[in-house]
Amino acid sequence: MKEGYLPYTKRKTILFLCDDIRMHSGIATMAREIVLGTAHKYNWVNVGAAISHPEKGKKIDLSEDTSNRVGIPDAKVTLYPQDGYGNPDIIRAIIKVEKPDALFFFTDPRYWEWLFRMENEIRTKIPMIYLNIWDDLPAPLYNEVYYDSCDTLLAISKQTENINRLVLGEKAKDKIIAYVPHGIDEEVFRPMKEGDKHAKELKDTKQRLLGDKEYDLVAFFNSRNIRRKSVSDLLVAWKLFKEGLPKDKQNKVALILHTAPVDDNGTDLYAVRDLLLGEDPNILFSSGRITPESMNVLYNLADVTILPSSNEGWGLALTESMMAGTMIIANTTGGMQDQMRFVDENGKWIEFDENFCSNHFGTYKNHGEWAVPVYPSNISVVGSPKTPYIFDDRLDFRDLKDAIQKVYDMPKEERIRRGASGRKWVTSDESNMTAKNMCKNVMKYVDQTFKDFKPRKKFRFSKIEKLEPKTLTHKLIY
Repeated sequence: MKEGYLPYTKRKTILFLCDDIRMHSGIATMAREIVLGTAHKYNWVNVGAAISHPEKGKKIDLSEDTSNRVGIPDAKVTLYPQDGYGNPDIIRAIIKVEKPDALFFFTDPRYWEWLFRMENEIRTKIPMIYLNIWDDLPAPLYNEVYYDSCDTLLAISKQTENINRLVLGEKAKDKIIAYVPHGIDEEVFRPMKEGDKHAKELKDTKQRLLGDKEYDLVAFFNSRNIRRKSVSDLLVAWKLFKEGLPKDKQNKVALILHTAPVDDNGTDLYAVRDLLLGEDPNILFSSGRITPESMNVLYNLADVTILPSSNEGWGLALTESMMAGTMIIANTTGGMQDQMRFVDENGKWIEFDENFCSNHFGTYKNHGEWAVPVYPSNISVVGSPKTPYIFDDRLDFRDLKDAIQKVYDMPKEERIRRGASGRKWVTSDESNMTAKNMCKNVMKYVDQTFKDFKPRKKFRFSKIEKLEPKTLTHKLIY
């Protein structure tokens, strides 16, 4: 039995608002790890979102499946599938039936404007806990009203934790604000050795994608085909990289893209490939949903994983790659900075404050040897009605080409050694990037929330749309 196990009758019940935990999105993946890793301590009720959920309106009991997966006899996990993230009436009904001890939500707060207008109903009885997946600079003061509605703010990156404090100002001292990075199952994502139970799949996948040919470099991209992931820029960088190789070496490098080749929110990657490289047989597409175990196979096939996103809350593919013992190339933005482990002049993993909010431009250059960072060449402020302003940290594809070249120039043995050092660090207690450590930290701060919670008196909540525009009050240094 897991340490800290409580029988279900003695557990607190948490209402979990996020993606359907059975899905394959990044949020669903992390939410599922949290539920599985804490099912011995809490009962979970998941309001499970999808764009158009085929099971909306149902109530689904996931208790038996959870018990079997985590090895406890009495897990209690209930799922209420929804189109989108629900509405006030749905939440009121579920709260009435399930009687949760806390409300825990996990995604961008602007999806939940209606939820914050219910603060005067919810926080008179139970606390609100927000796992903040992404904030970027300039500090989003338009989120202040959301953050202030919560008792606890858990942030997946050091940058986001700092931004939460900047936005709240003096109000931060009355909140629990903590850094809880994404955590990956180190038993699923791992280096594969001879005799591994999935060795045949590795051999078969290699044969299917790469054939009998030996390559000097295999690069891997694993993410959505949307604009901010900058996958088209990766193809431009790849073209420049190949053109710089001797003719007899150009066909000995391969790029595997696990993404939808055509996406309405991204681009037609077939067309981009054909324009830049013709029908290059060494640009390989892998698409469709695959198991985590099969994804681990792809990381193990690669010499390096590349994620050139112009903004990124975390960058889950990097963590998975490091777990698998594979080097990474990434833009220096958002939570991807954490995973590269930049250190200060004293060799300490960097922290952020009001005077140093990001390492975008390489204030500190020393980092983990498993990573090759690419620094943004320019920063553009973009936005939308829901997100009035946010930085887009755009890299130059020529800089990305240089990063690929740097990995290419390393001997195979050196890449393996550096990848192994990434695995060692990402599974360490310092990084806190394993699923086990993530769950341990979630439990720590949720329990602290229960301990500190003081029910709020009823009040009339200020309407969000009537809030006056605010300006930045802190200094940004890059």
